[in-house]
Amino acid sequence: MSLSISPDEMVVAGDKQNEDTPTTALPVGAALRQALAARRVSLLSRATFVGGVTLTVVLFGVGAWQRRWIADDGLIVLRTVRNLLAGNGPVFNAGERVETNTSAAWTYVVWFFSWLTQARLEYVVLAVALTLSLLAIVFAMLGAARLWGGAAGQLLLPAGALVYIAVPPARDYATSGLENCLVIFWLGVLWWLLMRWSQAEKVRLTTLFGVTFWAGLCWVIRPEMTILGGLALLLVFFAPMPRTRLRPFVTRALLVLVGGLVPVGYQIWRMGYYGLPYPNTAVAKEAGGAKWKQGFTYLWDLVGPYYLWLPLLLLVVATVLILRARRSEAADETADEAAPVAKWRRLRSPRAVVTLMIFAGVLLVAFNLRVGGDFMHGRMLLPQLFILMLPVSVLPIRLPARANRTPRSLLLVAIPVVAWLVALGWSLFAANTTTTNAGAGISDTGIVDERVYYVLNSGHSHPILAEDYLDYPRMRAMVRDIAGTPDGGLLITSPSFMMWYVAPPPLPIPPGGSGHTVYFLNLGMTSMNVPLNVRVIDQEGLAYPLAAHTDRLEDGRIGHDKNLYPDWVLVDTGMVDRHPWMPWFLDEKWVTQARTALSCPATQDLLASSRAPLTWERFRHNLIQSLHFAKYRIDRVPKYEIQRCKLVDPTAPTAPN
Repeated sequence: MSLSISPDEMVVAGDKQNEDTPTTALPVGAALRQALAARRVSLLSRATFVGGVTLTVVLFGVGAWQRRWIADDGLIVLRTVRNLLAGNGPVFNAGERVETNTSAAWTYVVWFFSWLTQARLEYVVLAVALTLSLLAIVFAMLGAARLWGGAAGQLLLPAGALVYIAVPPARDYATSGLENCLVIFWLGVLWWLLMRWSQAEKVRLTTLFGVTFWAGLCWVIRPEMTILGGLALLLVFFAPMPRTRLRPFVTRALLVLVGGLVPVGYQIWRMGYYGLPYPNTAVAKEAGGAKWKQGFTYLWDLVGPYYLWLPLLLLVVATVLILRARRSEAADETADEAAPVAKWRRLRSPRAVVTLMIFAGVLLVAFNLRVGGDFMHGRMLLPQLFILMLPVSVLPIRLPARANRTPRSLLLVAIPVVAWLVALGWSLFAANTTTTNAGAGISDTGIVDERVYYVLNSGHSHPILAEDYLDYPRMRAMVRDIAGTPDGGLLITSPSFMMWYVAPPPLPIPPGGSGHTVYFLNLGMTSMNVPLNVRVIDQEGLAYPLAAHTDRLEDGRIGHDKNLYPDWVLVDTGMVDRHPWMPWFLDEKWVTQARTALSCPATQDLLASSRAPLTWERFRHNLIQSLHFAKYRIDRVPKYEIQRCKLVDPTAPTAPN
């Protein structure tokens, strides 16, 4: 493999002569013609590569813009950004320290550009997401170009990059307001940095520390990206250190410092501030649980409709053949050279980087299968697909010299050409394919085409602004009921989900009212259409620790398999707990039991970790107890929670004397 892809190395001047042919001096005219031919080939190679990158980025940008939207979960991020800008801290509800965004880095990226531009949040996140998505493709193709290098008559054609952008979910989540754009951007830049590092004749410390710092961001990009980032850090750490004034052990110590600066610093702050070792979303969705069957269902939900296995298989076959051919050529050229390089030095090589990326990609697929995938069609497998496509983002097509054209050489050219043509044709097919999940309802697998679902249910082709979601069922009624109850109260939906019920606060009502709390599943559209002084919590627990720490429902919909009964919320918010004031479908006995269950000391300690004033003592206590809090679970049935906590049930019949 070539070590660089600078313009001067995209081609060599002329074809290699046959070794059996004696070397003779060329006439001046022939040499000039040969130089001009080489120059034309060089220009063609560069133009093909630049044109391929440009075309791919333009196609991706146009496709993403045609499907532009901001998901309900994307609006959740913006609620936290609103609180940051208002001075309430990185929280979803003021006064309650809950990390509702899985990607800490994405929260602060959106916050920074929102603070910088002072533009409307929805437009900021739309622009940032689309820009990062497009840049991810650029870096992916640049890294692959460095991998394949330059050779005489070689063309670098977009292949894996086209496969990725052709998958409809890739274009859906390029602008969704979720962190997918940041994840693939981080992956693309990491791939490019690792390729530069692996091919550099002399590694500079700035390059080394740059790779290490970027790889170390994995934990704040998304926790599961630590699988790839951690392996990359290990690769760089154990690879030979560059010769500098620093001793190797000092350089490695600095690598640990640079790589761990952000993730370790943020982790200490997260554990003390939020009282958890990872985002609250991981607790709510039980990221450590296992649902293998649902995971395979989720995998096939992406692979099956688009026949995604076809381009993957062909590109793998073509890549193997190209590598074997190049390995054979390299062996012939270096047969008489010095002894091979020591094995430990091979860690800093393109082959080691490619192996790492593929291995990490497979591990991430396995992780996604174990947790059961997701409820959004394709979303959680997009980073894995992007990783596996990185080495073949561009595919090298090299025509053999006329003197060396043999049936074998022509076959080695024909196979990658066929693979590229099939990938191109498949991309046209996949880009216009609609899955069975694309509708206004949820499939029996629990998986849904999220963008189409919200487009149909909101009545907007491009739901971007928060008010676009006011046309989603129950949203306008929520805004109206909040305005109609100035005393405050708890808004919960009826069992039929057709209307809101407002549980009033107890008398006396303080000046300005007791405030409102909305208890609803769709956190994003709800929270972005109400002021910051309206508390918004959910049954699943993304923004509500009490619900997040309930046990997982065994047969619940993936990503929605927790559902805290509203009786708990009535007690927790301190609303009137007697009929006829409280909603008719709530049971007074259950409410009484919930009040007792909520008094459990361990549960109160858990709630204090996010609600108590943040003093130094509270920070220290959260830091020490964060692992315990992460494992703590309550039973959502008040009666059983009373038994678990060994409390006295106030509704139990009194034994006769």
